[in-house]
Amino acid sequence: MDALNCPVTLTTRIIGGKWKPSILFYLEGRIRRFNELQRLLVGPTKKMLTQQLRELERDGLVNRRVYAEVPPRVEYSMTKHGESLRPILRQMSAWGKKHRARYSANSN
Repeated sequence: MDALNCPVTLTTRIIGGKWKPSILFYLEGRIRRFNELQRLLVGPTKKMLTQQLRELERDGLVNRRVYAEVPPRVEYSMTKHGESLRPILRQMSAWGKKHRARYSANSN
């Protein structure tokens, strides 16, 4: 099986990256604005967050809705296709909670 046919490779290609899983986690079942996501993530630059959101939108996992207001309001939410990742995101969250102490001690 080559790398392009490996289902794990496909999944990590689509949701891999430093911020994508966390973005999806924070969008699960919610609508959020850009600044709200940036506050929740604590780390990515505006440019990086914009890039990651655009890639998630391109791949059909995230909706971007722009309101014709001044100043413009932009909201992000998961698509139905993106919602299919819920079990994966919940498993990642559970694993992280279970092993948080082990890795927090080693993060210095």
